[in-house]
Amino acid sequence: MAISTTTENSTTRITIDAPDRRNALSPALIRDLTDALDAAAGDDGVRSVILDHTGSTFCSGADLAAVGDTPPEQVTAGFIALLRTIVDLPKPVTAVVDGNVRAGGVGLLAACDMAFVSPGSSVATTETRIGVAPAMIALTVLPRLSSRAASRYLLTGERFDADTAARAGLVTEVVDDPRAQAASTAEGLLKCSPQGLRETKRILNREILDGFDAGADALAAKSAELFATPEALEGITAFLQKRPPNWAV
Repeated sequence: MAISTTTENSTTRITIDAPDRRNALSPALIRDLTDALDAAAGDDGVRSVILDHTGSTFCSGADLAAVGDTPPEQVTAGFIALLRTIVDLPKPVTAVVDGNVRAGGVGLLAACDMAFVSPGSSVATTETRIGVAPAMIALTVLPRLSSRAASRYLLTGERFDADTAARAGLVTEVVDDPRAQAASTAEGLLKCSPQGLRETKRILNREILDGFDAGADALAAKSAELFATPEALEGITAFLQKRPPNWAV
């Protein structure tokens, strides 16, 4: 299993643990994460969740080497279900980032209620560089980012640093020790009632969930359609072969 889960002081820490694959979102990892989140949601002894990672990458997005074995529609449905699980979880979810975040990983980060990030971390939504679009992550990223930042970074796929991510609204705070900050925040949440947290989160995320209801199916279909095109095949092949795609100049 590419995740590990521990619960201490009423906080469940779910750690993405596939550093050899840059914590990429394979279909199996998506299922395991969703199951772990569902378990935390159903445990009355858990008051909040921390989403952590091993290695130098929080999440690099879709596991392009693995998704080829699974129908695109199945992959997109699973990923959107994972994002919605985080947004709709009746307990706060805090992301810890100490390294790189790319593509689908940015959507995962944005789905969390809070995100503490180390100064050396970097972010990029790289979908346009492999011939697809950030369709699914738009559900969680667009409500967080300022519109000008979204236009720049989703179109260009360029990398931006932690301070820029904070100014754009994508992360909560840049701190030297994001794990310590997440633990301290989780301890503070123990002073809050479960009902108060649940209902406050529902208020905060109402518009994001409305976006899922209104557009998730269409965005999932568009993503699956794009991944099946010749341009995406070239982009993914070029990525795996570590070369520029044929449109890059």
